[in-house]
Amino acid sequence: MSRVLIVGAGLTGSLCACLLRRELSDKVKIVVWEKSRGTGGRMSTSRSPSNMSCTADLGAQYITATPYYSQIHKSFYEELLLHDVLKPLEATIEGMMLKDEGSLNYVTPSGVSSIVKHYLKESGAEVFFGHHVTHVYRRGSGWEVCRKGGSPEQFDVVVLTMPVPQILQLQGDIGSLLKDSERQKLEAVSYSSRFALGLFYKAGVQISVPWAAKYVSSNPCIRYIAIDDKKRNLVSDECGPSLVVHTSVPFGLQHLEDPLEEVQPVILCELEKVMPELPKPENIKCQKWRYSQVTGSVTDCPGQITLLSKPLLVCGGDAFTHSNFDGCVESALKVFEVLKSSL
Repeated sequence: MSRVLIVGAGLTGSLCACLLRRELSDKVKIVVWEKSRGTGGRMSTSRSPSNMSCTADLGAQYITATPYYSQIHKSFYEELLLHDVLKPLEATIEGMMLKDEGSLNYVTPSGVSSIVKHYLKESGAEVFFGHHVTHVYRRGSGWEVCRKGGSPEQFDVVVLTMPVPQILQLQGDIGSLLKDSERQKLEAVSYSSRFALGLFYKAGVQISVPWAAKYVSSNPCIRYIAIDDKKRNLVSDECGPSLVVHTSVPFGLQHLEDPLEEVQPVILCELEKVMPELPKPENIKCQKWRYSQVTGSVTDCPGQITLLSKPLLVCGGDAFTHSNFDGCVESALKVFEVLKSSL
């Protein structure tokens, strides 16, 4: 049995773990390390501290399947629809750009992190949170992986799915394994940055607007607002509404190094200009997405980069394809192909 470490419990990492379990269960022991306290990566769902059933998606908002990906990733969409992880988007989103005619939009009734949780559950992997990888060393026929505040562990195979700048920051033998051409490609990857705000309300509060979500073009700070329970068609008497705000990319860049406690009141002030009748929330969560969406992916890259084939060390994620659900699925499939051929 090969001990496989997947670093990152986002969509690429969780789907990769699931594919390993389904096709190579007799050959692998799967371990997932995630540096944060929960699953999802940029597909994260936050809960109100006062009511755990009141949730808001602070990362990805909905899934758009173009006709091309609806076909080639048909089995993934069918599985998620069958398990009620995905449902067709029925609510009105004002200002939504239509990417391709015939595209289908989906929402996640239990929050967007439920996609990642579904694949992790299917994978049967040992998942550890608060495991922040710092060093990766080659040790004979395997790898020694070190993390903050913990003992090093040995693995036969390592898969890195975190944002590319975090891969480049790893200490140990990663630097010497990277060819100059690979390093240049990875260093050229670019991301947009933004802030997200989750506003949670008590049961019975009404947010009276005719839309479930809207794109905002008239404000320098705010780009997108969603009444999250309404967007997911989950309005309930027992649970108050939740509202999500995403800032514009220029605002995110301008305030990237500012503390959250300084940025939050600025966003709230701008939100009041856009929605002056908005009730006062019970709780607020502010999230900084330093690596929000990939704006420049790895050039000429087929979904992954194999840094070493024996012992195997492979990198994947949306930076190696494109920044959405199907990009992550594409990368997971490519990483899995590499794993399958060597295990």
